[in-house]
Amino acid sequence: MQSHKAHRSTISGYPTKIDPTAVVIFGATGDLTQRKIIPAFYHLRKHGRLPDHFVIVGFARRPYGEKEFRALLKQSLEDYSHTHPIDPEVWQWLEERIFYLQGDLANPEDYVKLAHLLNSLPESKYYKDNHLFYLATAPKYFPIVSENLAKAGLNPQPGISGQRRLIVEKPFGTDLKSARELNSILQKYFPEKSIFRIDHYLGKETVQNLLYFRFGNSIFEPLWDRKYIDHVQITVAETQTIGSRGEYYDATGASRDMLQNHLMQLFSLIAMEPPASLEAESIRDEKVKVLKSVPIPSSEEWLHNSVRAQYGPGILGGKTIKAYREEEKVSKNSLTETYVCVKLEIDNWRWSGVPFYLRTGKALAKQFSEICIVFNRPPCVLFANSTKKVARNWLKIRIQPNEGIHLLFNTKVPNLPALQEAKMDFYYRRYGDHYFPEAYERLLLDALNGESTLFTRSDEVEYAWRIIDALRNAWNEEEVDSIPLYAPGSMGPVEADELLRRDGRYWGPPPKEEEEIQEAES
Repeated sequence: MQSHKAHRSTISGYPTKIDPTAVVIFGATGDLTQRKIIPAFYHLRKHGRLPDHFVIVGFARRPYGEKEFRALLKQSLEDYSHTHPIDPEVWQWLEERIFYLQGDLANPEDYVKLAHLLNSLPESKYYKDNHLFYLATAPKYFPIVSENLAKAGLNPQPGISGQRRLIVEKPFGTDLKSARELNSILQKYFPEKSIFRIDHYLGKETVQNLLYFRFGNSIFEPLWDRKYIDHVQITVAETQTIGSRGEYYDATGASRDMLQNHLMQLFSLIAMEPPASLEAESIRDEKVKVLKSVPIPSSEEWLHNSVRAQYGPGILGGKTIKAYREEEKVSKNSLTETYVCVKLEIDNWRWSGVPFYLRTGKALAKQFSEICIVFNRPPCVLFANSTKKVARNWLKIRIQPNEGIHLLFNTKVPNLPALQEAKMDFYYRRYGDHYFPEAYERLLLDALNGESTLFTRSDEVEYAWRIIDALRNAWNEEEVDSIPLYAPGSMGPVEADELLRRDGRYWGPPPKEEEEIQEAES
């Protein structure tokens, strides 16, 4: 195990050192804590990223003792860690710094108990004013927890030398109105610089690399505009169904669950202008400019440029899949979409006239996230005698799995007067012994540092909701009693293929099943 030392933050590269910190996890016995948060802290310690003076306090309603709570987290680490075996020395270090407080999120008196506990913990003098509050709870509790923290004097206060920060999970609101109300409540008790709205997609190594790839290579950035790019595709495909999340999902749908956050983040990062610096606010300013530059289509235009659908019954991975409407706690007449595809445009000098196609769905053929930059077709008069059209050049940025970058280009077939497609591949895993942190490791580390680049700002959330609200309003105005179905194990409804086909385009094939682009365009 490495010792604690100065390191570099995610984007800016400036040397940083984490101050002693007390982390309080609200909803500490829940799934998120067990699957993501505790494994992340374990790996941060294993790789020397946590300070020696560090504690975790779990806050939840279950009547656990400290010993029982620690045993729960140890088992979750065994179950969900992405590295094995568990290092007993690292776990012992972490276990000794884990405490538990039984409390009710809605009871202000329990927050007074929390304040007393934080002041009475061993070595509390080191992290007395440095607190990171993680709201691993249902969104309805976000305002309640922030207000009760303030009542107990645990929010940022004048004269306090340390930092008191708040991490909130998605979904951040259910529409623009609720997001604004939630922002207003949180900002009443915590300044914007102390609020970290987490989107785990921004913690992925390949997403972070978008900035370095675009602005650190002179061969790509000059081509990154409407003169050279025909269109952009962004795909976040999932093979799993909604599972046991029927009640939540039927009130949310793919547009709120995935499009408003994950896909909008990728969209703004791939389309943003070069920031003035790699500081958080410079990067976030440019992302917001992208969202502000999206013209909001009319309802008629939205219906023409969007597709919503549900998975029907079928076979996926050798298992029988029920139709979405047959899932537990889903309305039999539900119009909630498990698949959404939209066409967006950006009205600025760089991107005017270049469509961005965004899609995401459940129960699809492949689990992958990918950005495809599709370049304009070259003039074909030189190859007029060829039986196939000259293929477009594609640049594929794979977010997950097998993170990497792939460039597809045309080359001559040896000994024949014909073109064929060639591919240049780069995979991050080829770095060999380099450790690849999970997204939550990166994001927790940045929150401890106060580095906000990979977290969403309040205006960014609101501008994204502005787009999604207009889309959903168009759907709500449409008088239908059903929406298209697609087969589990497919890549979505035929209507999504038609959306591109009428523009003379097509979706890129899923990973590992790529046929020659040349054949698809012939």
